[in-house]
Amino acid sequence: MVARLVIAAPSSGAGKTTVATGLMAAFAGRGLAVSPHKVGPDYIDPGYHALATGRPGRNLDAYMCGTGLIAPLFEHGARGCDLAVVEGVMGLYDGAADQGELASTAQVAKLLKAPVVLVVDASSQSRSVAALVHGFASWDPEVRIGGVILNKVATDRHEHLLREALGESGVPVLGVLRRAPAVATPSRHLGLVPVAERQAAAVSAVAAQAEQVLAGCDMEGLLALARSAPELHAEPWVPEVVGRLHAVGPGVAALPQRGDPHAPAGRMPTPRVAVAGGAAFTFSYAEHAELLTAAGAEVVTFDPLRDEALPEGTSGLVIGGGFPEMYGGELSANEPLRKAVAELAAAGAPIAAECAGLLYLARSLDGRPMCGVLDADARMSERLTLGYRDAVAVNDSVLAPAGARMRGHEFHRTVIEPGAGALAAWGLRQPVARVEGFVQGGVHASYVHTHWAGSPEAAARFVEHCA
Repeated sequence: MVARLVIAAPSSGAGKTTVATGLMAAFAGRGLAVSPHKVGPDYIDPGYHALATGRPGRNLDAYMCGTGLIAPLFEHGARGCDLAVVEGVMGLYDGAADQGELASTAQVAKLLKAPVVLVVDASSQSRSVAALVHGFASWDPEVRIGGVILNKVATDRHEHLLREALGESGVPVLGVLRRAPAVATPSRHLGLVPVAERQAAAVSAVAAQAEQVLAGCDMEGLLALARSAPELHAEPWVPEVVGRLHAVGPGVAALPQRGDPHAPAGRMPTPRVAVAGGAAFTFSYAEHAELLTAAGAEVVTFDPLRDEALPEGTSGLVIGGGFPEMYGGELSANEPLRKAVAELAAAGAPIAAECAGLLYLARSLDGRPMCGVLDADARMSERLTLGYRDAVAVNDSVLAPAGARMRGHEFHRTVIEPGAGALAAWGLRQPVARVEGFVQGGVHASYVHTHWAGSPEAAARFVEHCA
């Protein structure tokens, strides 16, 4: 059984990421194997979690993956660990729009049978904090709020007033944190700046967060609360098993490794799938590479900012999300790689591109030449597009047959014109009915981010096309 805590808050901006990351780093610094998790679809916070723990940050998204996979995915990520820390999303009871509690931190806490620590921004209140905590603790009897961490406390006198008020609430104070500029993480148009873009500064910030938590929190009390979680009784999600179950072609999962001298005559070598990384393409779920590998692929990474060629023998390409708009000049200047991507697409090789990948495949981004695979132009916009999406495949592609449904999310401040190709990728029902994205030869490009753990057949189908 893995001890576990969910770090939640009444609303966004209370300090969940700072506290959760600080706790992860502080417990890891004490010699515990800490498993980091994030409720919801966010890619950026898990990067800081990974920095704090030395393990992949993993998402627990009940909308994209389904409620039945939350505990198995948790067990997969936490296997062999002493403690798991789960950072919540938005306010404790906030979830998918018009879907009740679906995808909320509260729902995930219940699915994990995990106690919740409520992080409260106390900067503008004193005695009212008790009413706030009481309301959150009593709203859903199935959610167990085991303690409060008071953040942004001004003075010793302020702390005294807060503790006195909470003394009658029945919810213990497990930490008091003062304002500390050293723990702050810079933000921009889509949230925090990713670790990959500020590695040294991020290391310093995480270390400062750990020091702040150690100085202001009851570490033994928090650990005892985590260890009070009951047994979960969930079988871990196993990508190798899932990959075999969803293999769509004969023998794909059993293909020999590249260069195997004992490969049977006529058997194709393991398909090599190149995955974009580096500072411009930081958005990826760990399970994607695991599922590609389980389906029979060899996964290799490359950096479109640095590498002038695709990895040797690339038979398929995955370009996830990130911030190409911040690196448009460098991406455009790397003409050899842009040409290589265009040639791969022209040859009909499978290419799966999401959001940033879509922009990279476009003819231009903010006036700068990109790969030119798609007859479309992209630019920055003042408007934020954000929300979960229920998507239906409009045309057959390397990811899905026509009519297949997948759930995903959009999160961008760019627009692409046209918004869909002659063959669209998805039909969306919310927020308005529309078609979106491009299916062109072996290319599937869209703004919609998907989590393949919820649709593992997508990874299997992609590998089959690569093979």
